[in-house]
Amino acid sequence: MRRKWYCRVCLLALILAAAGTESVMAQRRQQDSVSEFGPVVTAYLGYLKNEQEVVDDRNSRHEIKRSYYLRNSNRIRALRQMAIRIARETGNDYLPELEAAARDELGNLFEHPPNPESLLAGEVYNNTFRFLGTVRSGDIFYLFARLDPYEQAEMMEKEKRKPAPDDTVAAPPPATDSTDVTSRPRRVGTP
Repeated sequence: MRRKWYCRVCLLALILAAAGTESVMAQRRQQDSVSEFGPVVTAYLGYLKNEQEVVDDRNSRHEIKRSYYLRNSNRIRALRQMAIRIARETGNDYLPELEAAARDELGNLFEHPPNPESLLAGEVYNNTFRFLGTVRSGDIFYLFARLDPYEQAEMMEKEKRKPAPDDTVAAPPPATDSTDVTSRPRRVGTP
């Protein structure tokens, strides 16, 4: 009887040790994935983690609807994916201000929302947002980088310099050399 009891205790100890080791390894993997980035990207990822904790807390207190919880959790996940993608692709410790909007939320970013099917990655819309792409996280989120004020001013200046599509400027007549001018002889009246 003692032997069975001893075996059960040993087995339980081994299971707990294995579970503890796995959780420590998971924490290290998470820290390693964050530590691959500089302080700015790491801070942004920490900010998103805190935002998720706030949403989780509000959900646990039943302060928000389930649909609101899911939409915001998915938005946070989409922002995290885009931030990591930008950081890895550029190798820089810089992130623009990111915005994620579902199809029905594009009106929150734009007075006259663009057609989602016509969005092109890298294009600037309303001199304010550069479209980065989409991320499917529950819903499809359209991710934009907000241009900083200098970029916005530069875009507006470029727009001012462009001629309007209905303004047609007539081409000046070709220059002529006065020595090559030929003229018709004058008609003299016939009697």
